[in-house]
Amino acid sequence: MPRRAARGRGSTVADVHELAAAMPGAELAEGSKENPIYAVRGKSFVFFRNPRPDAVDPVTGERYTDVICMWTETLEDKQALVEDPSNPFFTTPHFDGYRAVLVRASRLGEVDRDELAEVIADAWLARAPKRMAAAWLAEHPPVPESGAAR
Repeated sequence: MPRRAARGRGSTVADVHELAAAMPGAELAEGSKENPIYAVRGKSFVFFRNPRPDAVDPVTGERYTDVICMWTETLEDKQALVEDPSNPFFTTPHFDGYRAVLVRASRLGEVDRDELAEVIADAWLARAPKRMAAAWLAEHPPVPESGAAR
C-alpha cells in the first residue's frame, strides 16, 4: 500500500509511461482506440481508458478523456487510495469489486512522483507472476513507514 512521503514534484503522464515501462517484463500494447496498456505476462497493470459513461464530469456530463486505471494489490489498498482526500484517485461503480483505482491525467500533478512510483509498482506486483514479483521484491524491499519499529 502506498506510503505518504514528503511532497516532492508532482507527477506527469510521462512519469506514468516511464515508471510502468521500467517494471520487469512490462509490455506496451495498444487498446481498441490506440490507448496505451502496460501489461506483464498478458495481464494489464496500468492502462489508459477510453472515454466511458461511468467517468464523467459532474457539472457538464462530458466523459473524461484522460482516465488512467492502475491495479491495486488488495481492495483495502484501493479503498485507502480512494478515501484519502489528499489525492485524486477515484473509482466508479464499474470497478466495484475490482482491485483497481482511477486517476485523471489532468490531476497527476497532485500525486508526488515517489508515490506514483509506489502505486505503479504495487499495480505491477498485483498482476505479475509470483516468482517474478518475489524476485523484484527481494531487490526492492519495502521502506518502513516513519515511526515503524526497526
